[in-house]
Amino acid sequence: MGNDGGSIPTRRELVKNAARALNTTEVKANLQESQGHAWSYCPLSNRPLIAPIVSDSAGILYNKDAILEQLLPKDPDTPASVLKEKEDILQGRVKGLRDIVEVKFTVAKEEKEEKKICPITSKELGPKTKSVYLVPCGHAFSEVAIREVAGESCVECNEAYKPEDVIFILPVAKEDIAKLTARATKLKEAGLTHSLKKAPGSKKRKKNTETEAASTTTSDLSSVPKAKSKVIENTTNASRSGTSTPNGASNGIKNAATASLTAKVLDEQEDRNKRRKLGLNDNLKSLFSSGGYSAQTHKSGDFMTRGFSIPKKA
Repeated sequence: MGNDGGSIPTRRELVKNAARALNTTEVKANLQESQGHAWSYCPLSNRPLIAPIVSDSAGILYNKDAILEQLLPKDPDTPASVLKEKEDILQGRVKGLRDIVEVKFTVAKEEKEEKKICPITSKELGPKTKSVYLVPCGHAFSEVAIREVAGESCVECNEAYKPEDVIFILPVAKEDIAKLTARATKLKEAGLTHSLKKAPGSKKRKKNTETEAASTTTSDLSSVPKAKSKVIENTTNASRSGTSTPNGASNGIKNAATASLTAKVLDEQEDRNKRRKLGLNDNLKSLFSSGGYSAQTHKSGDFMTRGFSIPKKA
């Protein structure tokens, strides 16, 4: 480092300007540049966006062929770093074609260029305009147009949609990102996908729920005979001891069906006890006489005692 006529540079000669935070203008410029790239190129294939263009639940735009390539079985020669990079881009949001919606842009040709415009306001859709699309039809509009044209059906195809199914395209604001995240979570809990179609595993969950409900009902029904036999046993013991079981004994049973059945069994058992105490009723007693048979006295009797007397032989 010497004897060659050169010099050793110092730090103050290399670092001309101190590090500083970006100002608002520079942040907006960088954001607009990144948004312009996202509106023009597919993040999976790094190729220009051409129709058909699709979007996931986060509002990111992709080429449909790139999504299809991602869903197909991977080539074993593909580097692991490339696979991981694409998985990081999707973040598990796209597991099938039901998780994407084809975005239908209205295109206007100006000279040799094609521009995506809003069919209502004719504004160009891009990084300078806040844009949305509707689910499930997929037609794209400017956010201002959808907000002003309050309705429950698409202006282009007249298909119904809900306010929460208005998806922001490439959202930047934290509030918009939070809304899309909350919507995706709600749909997942309901067993639906981004396109409002049923998720592949939703039927299995429904079957499991029905099986659990059936098993619960079976267990409740199996407990009814046990409760019935227990009530009958208690009632029998009470009748032997000369005391009657009160109907309020079934009040401790929480199941309504079991409680009503218990009360019915108690009433039937109480009726049986009363019949045993009363013995034969008056109608049965009238069929039998306590004294000997006499035709003269019983001619006007009932049909069992009425008849002819047999004469005695001399």
